Amino acid sequence: MMAAKALPGGRAASAPLLGHDIEPTIFEMSVAGRAAYQLRTTGVAATPLNELVPSTHLNPDVVPLAEVSERDLVAHFTRLSHRQFSVDLGAYPLGSCTMKYNPKFCDAVAADPGLNSVHPGAPAELTQGWLDLLVTLEETLCVITGMSAATLQPSAGAAGELTGLLLMRAFHTANGDPRRRVLIPDSAHGTNPASVTLGGYEVTTISSNDRGLVDLDALKAALGPDVAGIMLTNPNTVGLFEEEITEIATAVHDVGGLLYYDGANLNAILGVVRPGDMGFDIVHMNLHKTFATPHGGGGPGAGPVAVSSRLAEFLPGPKATRLADGTFDWTTPARSIGRVHGWHGNAMVLARALAYIDVHGGDGLTRVAQHAVLNANWLRKRLSATLPAAYDRTCMHECVLTAAPLKAKYGVRGLDVAKALLEEGFHSPTVYFPLIVDEALMFEPTETESLQTLESLAEAIERIERRAASDPESLHRAPQTTPVSRVDEARAARHLVATEDAAQR
Repeated sequence: MMAAKALPGGRAASAPLLGHDIEPTIFEMSVAGRAAYQLRTTGVAATPLNELVPSTHLNPDVVPLAEVSERDLVAHFTRLSHRQFSVDLGAYPLGSCTMKYNPKFCDAVAADPGLNSVHPGAPAELTQGWLDLLVTLEETLCVITGMSAATLQPSAGAAGELTGLLLMRAFHTANGDPRRRVLIPDSAHGTNPASVTLGGYEVTTISSNDRGLVDLDALKAALGPDVAGIMLTNPNTVGLFEEEITEIATAVHDVGGLLYYDGANLNAILGVVRPGDMGFDIVHMNLHKTFATPHGGGGPGAGPVAVSSRLAEFLPGPKATRLADGTFDWTTPARSIGRVHGWHGNAMVLARALAYIDVHGGDGLTRVAQHAVLNANWLRKRLSATLPAAYDRTCMHECVLTAAPLKAKYGVRGLDVAKALLEEGFHSPTVYFPLIVDEALMFEPTETESLQTLESLAEAIERIERRAASDPESLHRAPQTTPVSRVDEARAARHLVATEDAAQR
């Protein structure tokens, strides 16, 4: 038998890995002659590769592949998966991202062969069930948001933002008045300025008042005939509802501008109030947030955009449409901005979202919002002596706390608290955002976390405070018990070493 390859530290590739041992790469585990799968012999004579592929497209060099057994391969990737944190493992209170538990019922719906075996290029007459599903989801999202029409094409929240701005531009251009500025409150969602710039507009920042809301006087002073609209997150990223939203809507509409609703925080108002009723013209939604579909490293997401009636003719096309005879087909609105996504390749996310909505029903969605708001306020009050709220008033579905007192007393920053929470078994909250709060820690427990989990989270933060008083230096080094200890994130972002041996450099 061939001897296993020795790894750093003298351990053999086949030796079990325990605790937080260093996991080898798949190439370090490679042993010549081992294989995880063998292709069956077909009996068909092999065709020389150069007869199938032009020689100019062939790589003359042999590509090195790892040679491992199936047992070692499965164990390797299983161990790696256990080193990750997920919504299935524990609380993920990442503020503004709404990382709620993903119901397995919705996964079962998406796994239905009648849905997942359909090719995206199949003609409409062979995909009536899918088109029915897409139309039903569009209509349902319009009811939830108070809008008239929607598109499901955008494949993520940022794509939804850009789509909304392109719709804004198309509307003003059609009226012979393209305009040049978009207003963004300093408490808006963080991606808004980039989306505005990408959409070809200039950003005008509107300051917040001492209550954490849009300063109405500052807003009115910034308005003018060149304002295309305002991008507003409501509730905002401080976790507060914009109480003067009708006055804001009136002021922007009076100069001919449009109101764009960033749906990052839609989870807080489901079934309670609708953006359309507030005066918004464009609404984007994050199905992977509000409707509990999986997040995933830039995808699979979904960022549908709903609009008021006067913008419906500009929506991306083609879109699934219910015809007069009750059948479905793909149609393109009269003045469509065109495609913003080649295919509905994230359709399984859309199916999950509709399943989530249907299983809850209208009253259930309202309870989602109510419980999310209740959980956030419970956490805000429970931690008031340790991490006070940036604005000491009732919040919505997320609470923005500040570690400024810990920094002043012990030199412990918000980042230290967030990293130490990893050692306590909780994912870190969002840190240093929104920018208008010093040492910000944004917690969003969502409605899916129990009171017992919230109590455990609060107790973990109180233990961290005691560490801050007795041993602040240990917090500066946290986490130390996780598979990867604290890294220099700024340096890593600026000097990325994208190689398998990056950890050794």
